[in-house]
Amino acid sequence: YTRGCFPMGGRRVITWHCPQTRAILPLDGFHVSRTLERTIRRGGFEITFNTAFRQVMLGCADREETWIDARILRVYTELHKSGPAHSCEVWMNGELAGGVYGVHIGGAFFAESMFHRVADMSKVALWALVSRLRDRGFALFEVQYLTPHLESLGAVEVSFDAYRSLLASAISREQHF
Repeated sequence: YTRGCFPMGGRRVITWHCPQTRAILPLDGFHVSRTLERTIRRGGFEITFNTAFRQVMLGCADREETWIDARILRVYTELHKSGPAHSCEVWMNGELAGGVYGVHIGGAFFAESMFHRVADMSKVALWALVSRLRDRGFALFEVQYLTPHLESLGAVEVSFDAYRSLLASAISREQHF
């Protein structure tokens, strides 16, 4: 992570990816749509952090194609137990409705994956995570690749050189999740 790369599981090996462009979500630029604003205002959910890390990962892996294999699950669960991997969970009626997980180093957070079982709950998890990172003084929220969904939430793409500069500054900070 500190070199600007991130891991991906595969059929045989875990590989490190260092794309020439990187997607980041500026912490002051998260876009809350009218629909998401109504969902947040309506409530009916509970947000927690680091209470169901493994379940969030399993929720993220529960799709037809996934890079989250047993090795990735084991390694990130160990990272969570030792401190740098975190999750944000959204609960409805006592059931896990959505979540996001990733890794933090210094003032940088590297999002790995998110999921939802109830409409908009992955967006609620992302909103809660952005709020927490902003409140705790984080400088960088990396989301790997720009997708139309992430772009609609305010994510932007930066060159690898620009990303490395942002990364160096962010990881030199001492922030606590």
